[in-house]
Amino acid sequence: MESPRIPIKAIVSLFCSYMLLWHITTLSPTLALEDCEFPAIFNFGDSNSDTGGFAASLSPPTPPYGETYFHMPVGRFSDGRLIIDFLAKNLGHPFLSAYLDSLGTNFSYGANFATAASTIRLPDQIFPAGGFSPIYLNIQYVQFMQLKSRSQLIRHRGGIFASLMPKEEYFSKALYTFDIGQNDLGEGFFGNLTVQEVNASVPDIISGFSANIKKIYDLGARSFWIHNTGPIGCLPYILANFPAQTDEAGCAKSYNEVAQHFNQKLKEATVQLRKDLPLAAITYVDVYSVKYSLFKEPQKYGFELPLVACCGYGGKYNYNSSSECGGTARVNGRQIFVGSCKDPSVKVNWDGIHYTEAAAKFISDKISTGAFSDPPLALKQACHKSLP
Repeated sequence: MESPRIPIKAIVSLFCSYMLLWHITTLSPTLALEDCEFPAIFNFGDSNSDTGGFAASLSPPTPPYGETYFHMPVGRFSDGRLIIDFLAKNLGHPFLSAYLDSLGTNFSYGANFATAASTIRLPDQIFPAGGFSPIYLNIQYVQFMQLKSRSQLIRHRGGIFASLMPKEEYFSKALYTFDIGQNDLGEGFFGNLTVQEVNASVPDIISGFSANIKKIYDLGARSFWIHNTGPIGCLPYILANFPAQTDEAGCAKSYNEVAQHFNQKLKEATVQLRKDLPLAAITYVDVYSVKYSLFKEPQKYGFELPLVACCGYGGKYNYNSSSECGGTARVNGRQIFVGSCKDPSVKVNWDGIHYTEAAAKFISDKISTGAFSDPPLALKQACHKSLP
């Protein structure tokens, strides 16, 4: 019996449809995916994403912090909003309340466990005796565990506080964001370790990070958005304290190489985590590349003098650890207030360590598209698992 013939037109149509589908799913994977419904964000990190944890529990920043957007200090170590603020806005949420802030907090859209000076590993020198926060990543996990259990008790009890707590189903549907690790490297440098010794510590640091991701996963987290660390060798507090060979952007080359080593190991860890946590959607975000572009080609993006702090005093980089932003400096026998520069909107660095609001918005806009993510998923599609 002769097989029925399929018209040439139908074959061509099917082929074209197949090629179009292949193009959409292979070359532009984000176009084929629906946006996720993230009802909440839970953030873990350091000062790059701290919205008030350090200020509420240890020591608040003073003016001129917060001057650009909030017109007053609001617990952020910047002149205005941070990357996490713009990411929250992108998802249609208000600013995240710091878990440690007991005044006027609302956790109905998530919570922020980040505190300035936090590390992944328990630091040797803890504030105020040393320069690092006791709220390292393992403690942030414990705080998250507390919030998850106690928030539901409060919701079940009812009353005025019930509406300020996240709903139970939010914990499995939320986006879990991470931006931490820079201070682990900084602790090594300021602890007089060599570049080689800091490099050697990276596997143990990454191991601690992965362990906490697994514990948070065990509590129901499924969508993870993980930032790598930025070019630490481009920051004035490194450049002013550790004279080193510089690259074409003027950044300390060997210190950036440590950050790149950390990022490589972090990326390898995310690959392993995808195998270990089969239900998780894990997005690795190359923040380093976006940040470095601001130092390499500042004029292209409307910035100037990226290695010079906007708020600071002294030296080539306008940074001195004894005359920090918001403090005082002795000039010609008298004390002066260390304030900000005339126009923070064209500056990359705010206070020698942290980025300006303008830089934070630039970085957020870039990474939200998925162009710097592995897998290449936009922020709003970070609930989708990568294909094996």
